[in-house]
Amino acid sequence: MFLTYRYRIKDGSSSTRRALRAQARSVNFVWNYCCQIDREAYDRYKAGRCIRRPTHFDLQNLCRGVTKELGIHSDTIDAICSKFTNARDACFPKTPRFRSFKKNLDFIPFSNFKRPAKIDVRGITVMKRTYHLWQSRPLPENGKPKSWEFSTDSRGRWYINIQIELPDTEKKVIKTNVGVDLGLKTLATLSDGTKVETPAFYRKSQEQIAIFQRRGQKVRVRSLSAKIANQRRHFLHEASTRLVLAYDRIVVGDVSSSKLIKTRMAKSVHDAGWTMLKNFLSYKLIAAGGSFEIVSEYMTSQTCSECGCLPLSRPRGIAGLGIRHFDCSDCGASLDRDINAARNILRVGAERRPPVVGISPI
Repeated sequence: MFLTYRYRIKDGSSSTRRALRAQARSVNFVWNYCCQIDREAYDRYKAGRCIRRPTHFDLQNLCRGVTKELGIHSDTIDAICSKFTNARDACFPKTPRFRSFKKNLDFIPFSNFKRPAKIDVRGITVMKRTYHLWQSRPLPENGKPKSWEFSTDSRGRWYINIQIELPDTEKKVIKTNVGVDLGLKTLATLSDGTKVETPAFYRKSQEQIAIFQRRGQKVRVRSLSAKIANQRRHFLHEASTRLVLAYDRIVVGDVSSSKLIKTRMAKSVHDAGWTMLKNFLSYKLIAAGGSFEIVSEYMTSQTCSECGCLPLSRPRGIAGLGIRHFDCSDCGASLDRDINAARNILRVGAERRPPVVGISPI
């Protein structure tokens, strides 16, 4: 299991920012050089010449001997070449775009942790320079640091991200199960009737953002947008932690954010943060030894969770979105629409579970 520990760098000193910014410019230079080599190879291949695209090791060999001139570590060169080839494989046969200061956030990757870095109480020392950190939590003693990197956010603040390899957690016995129905008015509705309300951080600040945009105050827009993102991330961290502590197995519907952001509900979908919540639940349950599943929520809001039928009184289509209470005309069940959908999601997750070994079906 791999976890990433993120720490803020005390970058109030101008010399610290200049040192990191100089390395980031060198990283962009090496990346753009890899882009140029790859595009030239691709153009020759299209011209009919028998030539292959450069591999990770080919790019490393081409970049040997430039660390002293560029002022970066040799592990940074290896990490850049590796990340470039991974990005190219993701968009193959195209070549990744060139990096620039205006369009991309700065980052300084490293392929190894022990050789270039030394971390202690003061901070982390790289290339004879110590960067002081706000160490909000210690690194796990049973963890093995792998790769790491420096990175910035939209406000230009520098962070260090350390990837830690941890031993796998033993699976615990599943005692509590819950189904989760994600929504916009209510962020998450649980099958036991509990609801997590949507904080709507963006909606509360969109008027102020609009004012800054009309004034052309781009720095204040970035600062407020980053504050909203941090508020949303903090809230989702707290909500996901409470769910993981309360339940051993969580089943979530496969609501698609990528499809809904193309509709008029795009702002509300972005403000909800469904994908982030599902990612938090996934890795936290794995770390706790629990189980996390994403199942199809097809017809879960129209099927009765009591009798399992599709009653004639069910809400249908876009016109039925305003109906927030589910009344079954077959069995007479009456409950909240989201709770009914959450119970159906839990039922779908239970049907997908493999049979228990050693117990014969009745």
